[in-house]
Amino acid sequence: MSSTNSENPETPENTQDFSFLDQTLRPSRFEEYVGQETIKQNLKILLQAAKERAHPPEHILFYGPPGLGKTTLAHLIANEMGCQVKSTSGPAIEKVGDLASILTNLSPGDVLFIDEIHRLNKMIEEVLYPAMESGVLDIIIGKGPSARTIQLDLPPFTMIAATTRVALISSPLRSRFSGGTFRLEFYAEDEIEKIVKRSAQILGITLSEGAAHEIAKRSRATPRTANYLLKRARDFAQVHRGDLSPKYVAEALALLEIDEIGLTALDRKILEVIIDKFKGGPVGLSTIAAALSEEMATLEEVNEPYLMQLGLLERTPRGRLATPRAYEHLGFELPEDLQKKLL
Repeated sequence: MSSTNSENPETPENTQDFSFLDQTLRPSRFEEYVGQETIKQNLKILLQAAKERAHPPEHILFYGPPGLGKTTLAHLIANEMGCQVKSTSGPAIEKVGDLASILTNLSPGDVLFIDEIHRLNKMIEEVLYPAMESGVLDIIIGKGPSARTIQLDLPPFTMIAATTRVALISSPLRSRFSGGTFRLEFYAEDEIEKIVKRSAQILGITLSEGAAHEIAKRSRATPRTANYLLKRARDFAQVHRGDLSPKYVAEALALLEIDEIGLTALDRKILEVIIDKFKGGPVGLSTIAAALSEEMATLEEVNEPYLMQLGLLERTPRGRLATPRAYEHLGFELPEDLQKKLL
């Protein structure tokens, strides 16, 4: 059986441009959104109360690692309120005039979504404060003694912001998200399985029993990664004229150098360097980066969080340590001193 509906020209992957594929996989209703149950319950109450008052919801901030659904939640809120969403990002708003243009073009009730808001210029933040708090835009015309300020009334709107680095957002800006600040959590394996099965249905992919589980356990608890792995497994099965069985999924992801718990080649190299070259640690991050010819920021922000989440790596004041689980996973013999600690 073919893994994709290649004979039917009406399947989404054929009718949609590839650049819009991820958008196609996004849920359009809260009922379709898997996971983040506490956040969904809070949002439903917030939106229902706003509807009953016939007023836009208060401003909302989502934060957490990439790929967990922050942008999707912003679009779901707009869908639920029956309004438009205008999207931009912190780095895209370079001048006060850019923000003024966006705000003055909003219609009543619109959602303004700003991604990566921690990268917003501090001068622009100052303009946002009265816009979020009082619904007015302060614009300074002229310079020096002749400068004057004019106020423009803005239509009622909801600002939804997303960030991966909430600590970099200034306290005054954070405090103005009166609708709530919500942290998105990593997903459970069964939740990822549901997401994979839903995405497969949208893409016209037939999954064999157990294939969704194979993808889910390698997805790093992240929906975006799960969808990426699903598409790559689909490509592999299509080229090899096979079905999407657990065997084909495992082969496809092995080709991407992703192992059975979701570690990439670089993840494994980090652990191997600590164990093999530095006797399990502790070793400094700069030393590991030099040994791998990688940037410290990449190791610290991309690789280490997942390794620590799995209990394969420890950060200590003296440096990084490989845990007994790391030795076991990579097939290294546990040193005697670690064996004694476990007894």
